[in-house]
Amino acid sequence: MSPEAATPVRLRNISDTALWVACYRAEESERRDALFHDPFARPLAGERGFELLSAMPKGRSLSWPLVARTVVFDEMIRAQLAKGADVVLNLAAGLDARPYRMALPAELLWIEVDLPPMIEYKSEILAKETPVCRLERVPLDLADAAGRSALFARVQERGARVLILTEGLLIYLQEPQVAALATDLAAPSNFRGWITDLASPGLLKRMAHTWGAEVAKAGAPFVFGPEEGPTYFERFGWRVAAVEENFRAAARIKRLPLWMRPFSWLPSPKRWNPKRIWSGLVTLERG
Repeated sequence: MSPEAATPVRLRNISDTALWVACYRAEESERRDALFHDPFARPLAGERGFELLSAMPKGRSLSWPLVARTVVFDEMIRAQLAKGADVVLNLAAGLDARPYRMALPAELLWIEVDLPPMIEYKSEILAKETPVCRLERVPLDLADAAGRSALFARVQERGARVLILTEGLLIYLQEPQVAALATDLAAPSNFRGWITDLASPGLLKRMAHTWGAEVAKAGAPFVFGPEEGPTYFERFGWRVAAVEENFRAAARIKRLPLWMRPFSWLPSPKRWNPKRIWSGLVTLERG
C-alpha cells in the first residue's frame, strides 16, 4: 500500500508528490530514446501515482521540468563524485532510486532521509532489489531540529567529503526553515557540496495557477523562491559553483515542447530578475 491510504484521487500531503513525480521517471524510462533508465519508478509510483498524474492540472504536458531536473541532478552528482565525494546525504529522498539505477562506486555511502511512512513504503517495494553502493535509510522529520542536528553529527563521522541533495524539497519550506537548514549544513567541515533545485518568485506566482493550487490544498504550498536567486546561500557560507536553468536544460536534452523551443534560442538575461519565470538546478560548494 502507498504511504497514505488511497481513496480520493488528489494530493493529500507532501509525500503524495513523490508518487506523482515517480510517474515522470517511469514514463521517461520507457521511451525509446530514454535519457535515463529507472525500472523502479513504475512500481514505486504504483497505481495511485498514475491516478494522481492524470488528476493533476496539465499533468502530462508539464513532465519536461521534472525530466530535466532528473537528468541535470544525475550530471551534477557525477561531477561531485569526480571531485571525491564519498558520502551522499539525500534529504527528503522520496522515491528516488539513484542508488539502484546509477553507475556508482560500490564503496560510496548513500544515506536517504525521509518521513517514516515514506521510508517504510519505499523499503517494502524495493526489499528484493540490490543497491549498487552502500545504502542506509533514516526515518526522520527534517522539521525536527534536534533530530536533524544529531543526524548531521553522525553523518559527519562517516566520510571525508559529504554531498547533500535536496531535490524537490526547498520549495515547500518557509525562508526561516531554509536558512536554518543552510546554516546546519554549513557547520560540519566535511559537508562540501550541496545540489538543489530552486525557483524564482516569478515562477511561484505562475505555479499558483497550475500545480500550486493542488499542493496548497494538500497542506504543502510552494513558498520558497528567494529574491536573490542562487546567491541567497552565500550568506550561510556556500558559494554557487554551477547553475543550469531548467528551461535551457530541457532544450539541451530535447524534452522542451516544440512550441517553446524558439524561446530557448534567446540569450539569457545578464542580470537576475526575481520577476522572471525561472527555475534552476544549482550546485553549491564550501571553500
